[in-house]
Amino acid sequence: MKIIRVQDQIAGGQTAFSIIKDAMEKNKLNVLGLATGSTPLSLYDQMIHSSLDFSDVVSINLDEYVGLPAENKQSYHYFMQEQLFKYKPFKKNYLPDGLAKDADRECKRYDEVLATHPIDIQILGIGQNGHIGFNEPGTPFDSLTRKVELTASTIEANQRFFEKKEDVPTHAFSMGINSIMQSKQIILLAYGKAKAQAIKAMIEESANENCPASALQHHPEVSVIVDHEAAMLLETK
Repeated sequence: MKIIRVQDQIAGGQTAFSIIKDAMEKNKLNVLGLATGSTPLSLYDQMIHSSLDFSDVVSINLDEYVGLPAENKQSYHYFMQEQLFKYKPFKKNYLPDGLAKDADRECKRYDEVLATHPIDIQILGIGQNGHIGFNEPGTPFDSLTRKVELTASTIEANQRFFEKKEDVPTHAFSMGINSIMQSKQIILLAYGKAKAQAIKAMIEESANENCPASALQHHPEVSVIVDHEAAMLLETK
């Protein structure tokens, strides 16, 4: 892993963008793996305000809630449209279908998308418990795309986005850890002291399924972009 320390989230977005820009200029970016949440927003802002043309690039997202239509404001389809796609068109945008009737078939479809569109660069955030995508602690490292049950803490954290508790999704479709590991290059972003313990476990503890992100220790090309707070517990300063 290459650890890149930055001043703040804005600088982190600039650093990640420079990696993407370099790959595009070398014609090495055909498929870009994307994430949701607040962590990658500074990167997406850099992409939006750049002169880069993504119309020949395919995007593939990590996950989507089960049961939410694409037009629902809490769906990841909606998030990506609002935060990136409506400003920067891509050749094709792939996300899991949250309304798929047959979960097994949808997971198989997504694995086929990944097989036919190998990801050149995958963007990741990390949860406070070390999760990547919706791969929570205990997820096997050989996992592929699957329907996952959200943890009670995740459901509780998401409740603020919905009018009623019963509206909060309880399941999601997520790329598995092995799916993520197939990416040629990975950029993991982490900001703030709330992520410090997860970053320490990912980098300095032995790879184990209690910290899903620690699987990245076995990947040949990972850039970990962290601010000072997220890196505060690392022994190597």
